[in-house]
Amino acid sequence: MSAIFLSDVQVAERYGVHRVTIWRWSKTDPTFPKPIMLSPGCSRFRLSDIENWEASKAEGAA
Repeated sequence: MSAIFLSDVQVAERYGVHRVTIWRWSKTDPTFPKPIMLSPGCSRFRLSDIENWEASKAEGAA
């Protein structure tokens, strides 16, 4: 099974925030998934990492 990668715009749409917020989270929240460099100038977030982060946030809220 191949990995699915999301752009910063796609992640921002997922949470209803601006794409700059995604980059701020990646720098200031140690639990937020770090982007993967696919090539120079092309960073993406692994969908499975995002889903795992969401699950850990849901567990923490419960």
